[in-house]
Amino acid sequence: MPNNKPGSRLIKAAGGVAWRPGPDGEPEVLLVHRSKYDDWSLPKGKAEPGEPLPVTAVREVLEEGGARLALGRRLVSVRYNVGGRPKRVHYWAARTVSVDERAVPNSEVDEVAWVPASRAVHKVSYPHDHGVLADFAARPAVTVPLILLRHAKAVPKSGWKRADADRPLDDAGRADAKTLADLLTCFAARPRLISSTAVRCTETLRPLAQLAGERVREVPSLYIRDKSSGTGSADSNPDIDSLIREAIVAGEPTVVCAHRENLPDLRAAALAALTGHVAAGEGPADHALDDPFELPKEWDDTLNTSGFWVLNVGPLPLANEPEPEVEAEADHEPSPAPSARPLWRRLLRLPARDSARVMTAGVSEPSDDPEPSDAAEPSNAPEPVGVLVSADRYDLAELS
Repeated sequence: MPNNKPGSRLIKAAGGVAWRPGPDGEPEVLLVHRSKYDDWSLPKGKAEPGEPLPVTAVREVLEEGGARLALGRRLVSVRYNVGGRPKRVHYWAARTVSVDERAVPNSEVDEVAWVPASRAVHKVSYPHDHGVLADFAARPAVTVPLILLRHAKAVPKSGWKRADADRPLDDAGRADAKTLADLLTCFAARPRLISSTAVRCTETLRPLAQLAGERVREVPSLYIRDKSSGTGSADSNPDIDSLIREAIVAGEPTVVCAHRENLPDLRAAALAALTGHVAAGEGPADHALDDPFELPKEWDDTLNTSGFWVLNVGPLPLANEPEPEVEAEADHEPSPAPSARPLWRRLLRLPARDSARVMTAGVSEPSDDPEPSDAAEPSNAPEPVGVLVSADRYDLAELS
């Protein structure tokens, strides 16, 4: 992707739909007014040469509107011409962590407004902002990131004579680890950090741990052993499913640093613990009522070193809405009407039975209701512990 350097034709920019909870629960969106153009728009700005786009988005929204952000899912980007050159602006949904009231007015913005999301489209001055706001409104705003990271570039195996687990990052890998620290804190200032015990993984997270003030939890089952050692490609019982479910249930931003070989297992474990998604190519046509998220076509592609997936996870509903009562026969107590299936059961095409008992941790209380005579065999699959709202892939080479 071209940089904003002399001779580069494409102008690269980034911004965000910065939101905060409104008084009635509806998200309020930050809009900025520029006196030079007398317009209202979403906060955004040009990337500095070599600056990763998420870092640009966080910096520009803070400079223009005074909002400190935690980035969520990627939104649609927009393109238009400025001075005869094409400009592309990348946007993120972004939770507002804090607001610096002293940041406005400034050299570009003389006024800001926090507008209910449903009314923001009527206030912005440009049609290209309409699509961004519509994309923001199409999915839940409240999400928690689960970040699956491939370690940075390590010293080649051919040049390393000691144990594979001790193989460190090379110069390029150490530089990327520093870049990752600034980049990943755009999604969460203080994420939980989980790593393979391999030095190349712990060194990848070290700058982030120092910046965030968090310790790295090393998990032996995430280490992929060297096949040449004769011990096999991985530990016999990695317990990755439990690790990922634990991370999701915790409800805190989490970064898991692992290897090319077991990242597919981490992704699969995340899908097994989440609902609200369909495979790429299935499309939402058969699930139009529930509108699940469609996995991107590159979901199964191998990440480059220092690449990562941000899985934006939403909570499961704690319970159904109160159920109306219907009249029963004489001498019997009123009985509740059959309830609609909650979101996650609709997405999985499961019946509504005892769904009101499902809690965030994915544990159901026992039901006293008798099993229906035509009930299907119970599934051994564990219940989901969250909803997958989006899955965004990031590659350092494509971000700056």
